[in-house]
Amino acid sequence: MVIDKIKKRIEYDVENDNQEKEHRSDIPVGMWVKCSKCKEILYKDDLHKNYSICPNCGNHFRLSSRRRIDQIIDKFTFEEFDLSNESSNPLGMNDYVKKLDALREKTGLDEAVKCGIGNINSEKVVICVMDSNFMMGSMGKVVGEKITYSIEKAIQLHLPVIIFCASGGARMQEGIVSLMQMAKTSAAVQKLNKAGNLYISVLTDPTYGGVTASFASLGDIILAEPGAMVGFAGPRVIKQTIGEDLPEGFQTSEFLLEHGFVDKVVNRKEMKETLYKLLLLHKGGESR
Repeated sequence: MVIDKIKKRIEYDVENDNQEKEHRSDIPVGMWVKCSKCKEILYKDDLHKNYSICPNCGNHFRLSSRRRIDQIIDKFTFEEFDLSNESSNPLGMNDYVKKLDALREKTGLDEAVKCGIGNINSEKVVICVMDSNFMMGSMGKVVGEKITYSIEKAIQLHLPVIIFCASGGARMQEGIVSLMQMAKTSAAVQKLNKAGNLYISVLTDPTYGGVTASFASLGDIILAEPGAMVGFAGPRVIKQTIGEDLPEGFQTSEFLLEHGFVDKVVNRKEMKETLYKLLLLHKGGESR
C-alpha cells in the first residue's frame, strides 16, 4: 500500500552530540487523500487526473462544481448566469447568516449551485451543477431561484438543460421557504417539457430529500454515477421507520437502475461523451 511508503524524516541536532532532534513527516500537508471505500491512500494530483475516481476500487469521489464544469463543459465556453439573489432567513437565525458568510469565504461559492451556459463538444446547453461543499448542496431560496431561472432561460433560448444533482435535501434553516422550491422547480420543469426542450438529470452522490422529490426525478433522461446514493430519506431512517432490514445495495444508483428509477449508470470518464450523444439524438443528428 502507498501508506507503507510514507516515512518520517529524523533530524539530528549537530550541536548536541547528534541527538535526535524531532520527527517530521516528509510528506506535505494536503497532498494525500484516503478512499472512503477501499481505504487506500492516494496522491491527490493523480486522483484528480483520473477524474477523481479511485484507481483501485473505482469509487467516485465527490466533485466540486468547478471541477465538474471543467470535466463536462468545453474549455473557455462556460458563462455563469449573473444572479444577485440574497439568501432568505425567515426564521431569523443569526448562526445561519454567519455560517453562510463563512462558507462563501471558504469555498468561493455564493450558493450551493452554479448555473450557466456552455458547450459540450460544441453543443450549447444550459447547465446547473450542485455543490455538496456548500451546506451539503441543500436547496433554499437562492438554489431554487437559480435553477428556475436557468430552466426559463433555456426555454427562451431553445436550449437543452442538464442538471447535476448533489444534495442533502431542502434547507431546514429556511423552513417553509425551502420547501416551496420543490413546487417552483417542478413547475419550471413542466414548462420546459411543454416547450419540447430536452432535460437530462444526472444523479451524483448524494442526492436526497426535496431535490430527489422534485426536479432531480423529473428528467426526460435520468443518469447516475456509479455508487451514488439516491433517495428521499436515508437508509438508516427508513430502516428505523419500517423496522425491517433493507435489501443489499439499497438506494445505490445500481439498485435504482435495476428497479427502473434511472435510465443508465455512467462512469464519470464517459459522462461528457454520453451527454453529447444524447444531445445529438434529441436534435435528430448522428453521434460521432
